Amino acid sequence: MLSDANTAPPSDVPIDTIWSILEAANELGDTHTVDACRRVIDANLRGGAAGPSDLKAVAAFFA
Repeated sequence: MLSDANTAPPSDVPIDTIWSILEAANELGDTHTVDACRRVIDANLRGGAAGPSDLKAVAAFFA
């Protein structure tokens, strides 16, 4: 069964991609995505897992 992209949070977004999304969102003034990227990056640096809603916001940036 294929998973629905709208219900399953992407957990395999490379951290380099998240940094790029952070930069682009910051330039566009997208504070929601900037905040989500920062939380994902912080979780990654602490060795924890990012929240599913933050991962969805980051993955949806270019959608």
